[in-house]
Amino acid sequence: MSRQDPAPPPPGGVLWSLAGDIRGLLMLPAALTMQVAHPAVGAGVDEHSVFRTDPWGRGERSLRSLQLWVYGGEAAAEEGRRLRRLHRTIQGTDTRGRRYHALDPQYYSWVHATGFPVYRYAACYLYRPLTEAQERQLYAEWLQVGRILGIHDRDMPGTIEEFWPYYRKVLADEVEATAVVEDLIATDRPVPPPDRGPLLIRVPLRVLWPVVLPLFARFRRFVTIGLMPPEARAAIGLPWTDQQERRLRRFGRVVRAVVPLLPERLRYLPPAREARRAARAARRDSP
Repeated sequence: MSRQDPAPPPPGGVLWSLAGDIRGLLMLPAALTMQVAHPAVGAGVDEHSVFRTDPWGRGERSLRSLQLWVYGGEAAAEEGRRLRRLHRTIQGTDTRGRRYHALDPQYYSWVHATGFPVYRYAACYLYRPLTEAQERQLYAEWLQVGRILGIHDRDMPGTIEEFWPYYRKVLADEVEATAVVEDLIATDRPVPPPDRGPLLIRVPLRVLWPVVLPLFARFRRFVTIGLMPPEARAAIGLPWTDQQERRLRRFGRVVRAVVPLLPERLRYLPPAREARRAARAARRDSP
């Protein structure tokens, strides 16, 4: 890492706890759906992504990238550069007739910005509500991740107080139920069976996929809409009932009770486990 490279968030921070915990997997669909609800972002994904033909590979690559931003150390900045190179050629015209480029600050920043309100809201169900101090720390760490991705400070609100007006304006002026949003929450679209992971799981899943897919699709829709902040859900026009809210609260209570009891090898994703192990070793070796 050069002296000019932004550093990832510090060990022991709020993101350090949230991003690598398996509960984070439940939050990602809500953030992704908010991102592609912006017509320019949705058009870019619709025209340039392989999320329909290779959803598992696309998801694995996105998750690996996110883990590097937080736990990658010196590799974090290089991952940010790789992502910018990948997005340089992504451009076109959105459904409102506007030209877009994936690295245009207003679009690139929105993609990143969605993570903060989703982490903040979903934590109330899957962990516990963040304190005001934790919210401020989370936002500061999310800005730091943005620097890794090449987002300039001038292109993101610098404080929480500045974030919420920006966020509400994008919700009011931009987001809608794009074609990609509809795909991500649909329960009747074809999805290929998982093509990665342990053979002991992958092979039976391939056989049982016609039975498993409808259950998976309904659960994906449930957590995508349910863990999305209500103001974003309403702006996009996604339905959510009182009965679904009660189910989500029951689900959250089970998750909060079970996940903390899991051993570290099951509770944390591999990059987070390795980073946590390295941090403990560094503390032991320090004078």
